[in-house]
Formats: sequence, C-alpha cells, structure tokens
Amino acid sequence: MGRNIRKRRSPLAVKAIAASAAIALGGGGLLWAQMNASAHESNNAAQNYTKAAAATVATIACPDVGQKLTSVPAAAKQGVATELANLDKQITEAYSRLASTRQAQAGDANFVQNAIVGPLKEKRAATIDRIRIDITRVGGQFNSSLSQLAACTTQTTNQTTAGGGGNNGGQGNNNGQNNNGQNNNGGQNNGGQNNNGNNGQASAAPSASTPVDVGIGGQAGNGPTAADFVDITKVAANVQGKPQNGAQASTGSFVTKCGVNANKNHNTDNVIVAPGVSNGAHHEHDYVGNQKVNAFSTNNSLLAAPSSCQNQSDLSAYYWPVVREQNGQQEFDANALGGGKEGNVGKIITPVQAQIKYVGSPASKVVAMPQFLRIITGDAKTTTNGLANANAHWSCTGFENKVQLTTQYPICPQGSQVVRTFAFQSCWDGVNIDSANHRTHVAFADPASGVCPNGFKAIPQLTMRLVYNLAQPSIVNGQVKNAYAVDGFPEQLHKAATDHDDFISVTKNNLAAKIANCINTGKKCQ
Repeated sequence: MGRNIRKRRSPLAVKAIAASAAIALGGGGLLWAQMNASAHESNNAAQNYTKAAAATVATIACPDVGQKLTSVPAAAKQGVATELANLDKQITEAYSRLASTRQAQAGDANFVQNAIVGPLKEKRAATIDRIRIDITRVGGQFNSSLSQLAACTTQTTNQTTAGGGGNNGGQGNNNGQNNNGQNNNGGQNNGGQNNNGNNGQASAAPSASTPVDVGIGGQAGNGPTAADFVDITKVAANVQGKPQNGAQASTGSFVTKCGVNANKNHNTDNVIVAPGVSNGAHHEHDYVGNQKVNAFSTNNSLLAAPSSCQNQSDLSAYYWPVVREQNGQQEFDANALGGGKEGNVGKIITPVQAQIKYVGSPASKVVAMPQFLRIITGDAKTTTNGLANANAHWSCTGFENKVQLTTQYPICPQGSQVVRTFAFQSCWDGVNIDSANHRTHVAFADPASGVCPNGFKAIPQLTMRLVYNLAQPSIVNGQVKNAYAVDGFPEQLHKAATDHDDFISVTKNNLAAKIANCINTGKKCQ
C-alpha cells in the first residue's frame, strides 16, 4: 500500500523543540573518575585538562535497528522482538561497563574502543544476523542494509543534549520528518554542540587524586545535568494556535477517569516493543487503566483484566515512564534491573493529577479506534537517535498556554507544579493495529490544517496531562540540586526529550464507538 508515512508534528511540538533547543545552561556532573595528571601534561596543563574532560565519553550511541524494520512476517514477530530486546540489553550492559571503568579509560585512550565498543559490535552483528534468519526462514524479505547497523559510536558530554544546545541541526523546524525511523539520525552529532556541560569544572590542572567531573551528572552518574533544566520564567512564549475548525470538524471530547496509579502498579516490561521479554523497557512505568499489563499480556488477558478506570468498559492500557526525584532515597527497586541496577534511582513521584482525554479532528469526523490498537508516542532513545520522533512536552501550571519544552525540564516558580503532556498520533492507516517498528500504522495530522496523510483516517486523539508536586531544582556552581527526571534506558542519560507514552486500546460494551460518536456530535462526555 503506497501511503504517506511522514510524521507531521503539531505546531506546538515544532515550536517547543526549536525553542527549548535554543536554551542552554552550563552543567556539571556527579560521576567522578580519578585521573592522572600525567595523562594531560603539557605547557598548559589547565587548558588540556578542560579539553580532556570535555572529550570524556559520556554514552554509547547505537543505530536503532527496530526503528528501521518496516516489515516482519507474523511467524517471525516473537523471535524478532526477542532479538531486538537483546540489542537493548547489550547496549545497557556496555553502558554499565563504560560507567564503571573511568579509571581504565583515563590511562588508555583506546580502552573504550577495544574493551567496550568493539565487542559490542560483534554481539550486535550476531544478533542482527539472527533477526535475518528469523525473517527469511518464514519467507520474509530482510533488508541487507540492516547488517550495517552493528557498529556503535561514542558521544562526548557535548554531544548528548539531543538538541539542547544552540545548534539544533534543523530538527525543530522540520515538521515533516519521517515516522518510519529513517530520519532518526538527523542532528545526532549537532544537537547540543554549544552546551558541553562542563561549566562547573575546575580551572586548574588536576593532581593525581583530583576528581574529574565528566559532565554526565545525576545521582547514579547517568544524568540529568544542569543543562537539562531551565527556569521557565526566562523562556520566551512558544505556544502556537491550533488549526481552525472546518465544516466537518469533530469538536466533542471524551474524558476517562482512571486514577494516578496511587496503588503503585509498576513494572519494567514493555509488551508493545518487547512482548515476552521481562525487563524489556529497562525502566519503570506507571500503569493506569488495565491492571494486568506486563510482557506476557495477550489480547485475551487484557480483555479479562480489571481496570482502574471509573468506566469499567475502558480496559485500555495507559502507561508512561515514572518520574523520580533524585534525592538519595532508596526505592523498592534500588537493587533491581530496570531500577537502581540500570541507573534509575531516587523516589518515584506519583502524579497528583492524570487527565486522559480523547479529542476530535479540526478537519473531519473520526472513526472509532480499532480494538487492540497500539500506539507509542515520543522516543525513548532521542539522546542517540535524534529528535525526529520526540513528542513529549514539559511545562508548569500557569505557563501551559505560554511555554512548552521538549528538550529540557522546567524549573517552576514557587507554588507552580510541573506538567507533562502528550498528544498521540491521531491518524490510522485503516488496516493495522501495529507495525513492525510500531510507528508506520499511525501518523500525525498536518499541523496547519489538521488533515491526515493520504490513506489515513482520523481517529479520536488521545491526550494526557500529568501534574506533579516536585521539589524545586536549582543550579548551584554549575550543578543541579533537587534534580528530577523520567526513567529511561541508562545510556540515554535521563534527557527530557526521551520521554514517551504507550497505549493499547481495549474496550468493551461498544465503548470505542460511543467515544467516536460523542466526539463527532460535539458533545463533552465522560
């Protein structure tokens, strides 16, 4: 089917990325490595020390194989999903080794390549070849170019802001970026070049025992840094208006009340991306709605599960990465995979509000969401993928109509709460409830007109608004105090742009049709 799969952001997303990408605060890190002065000796030791620290490898960047898979035969889906999860596990393990060997890296310029990146490439090559075998043995076609994605690179502290510096690589202005993962490398090495996170470093050459700030930051040594925060009162207004409603606009809305996950329903699985794989997400999620969502959930088990929603016909799964305050507190998962063992630390903060609302299209009526439709909005890997699929927004109460951020967390004024919002893809290809890369079966409407791409139908747009009471962060001597951040893959350094949200539509008693009818008739329902 020849269809338009280009991703078109809302005007808000385009403006927010461009604006937040133009804001930079210097930041230092909390991950310390003992460095020998002899490694940087010269006539200007202080200057070389600064350069050496700025060049410290902060994280590992690997091409996202899953984003580039556009077709996987049904008989191969489970095997491919398992191997994609293995690729994520390999990166996590390599990053853990990177973070724990700073001493060795200081004494050997080739250590990272020889001991970490090289072996990682070999593991990835073998895994990608197993994906090839899984696909071809059931008659599918394997794109041989995927074999070229085995090699990984490293990023220094001034390459990891995912657009947080002055040079955003043009990402914020390209609202027609591909939704199939083909453009996810744009600006990877450009974003954040002007923001090196080293403003808090010492200006003198270190002695043999001087701790060197590598600019990675965070309680667990993998972010966030001061550069990841901005005082929202100092950000220019960047919120644009929505498209005007046309004659066929669907102007109603439907609110479903499913709670805030006060019962602390968490796990580190992701049944959409990594079905059948425990800890497939490598970070904790909050779950509301369907209460039996894990890696081993099936359509039938989702239908049989209880729901936290007031409307018991809504069995949909709504889940998102938890937010944590990095306050030194030990959470229940401090020694567990997906938690402290993978750099997700601090107190999990439950939202004080969680609004789940379906809205219509300014250009047309909507069709009911198909049963078991799966949508992921945002990208958990923007630190290494680039911003093509970033789609979360951060703001503060009292500022939501003025400022929305994508690449930084807001520092809210006293009395204001942190607000985190998502607007999901609102166009469906009319056939598939999922796709190989979990993106190409849905798309965003044109931000100017609200019209869906050719071959796509408008569906109720899922929107979510999460409100948090968080301690106010501050920047002290180039370091962030009272930091908060979303959970994520450890190598993604807890950047704001890695935020994402997941959804599986599961309803009974004809609720999906009722939601569409409510929206199409201009009513406000719940």
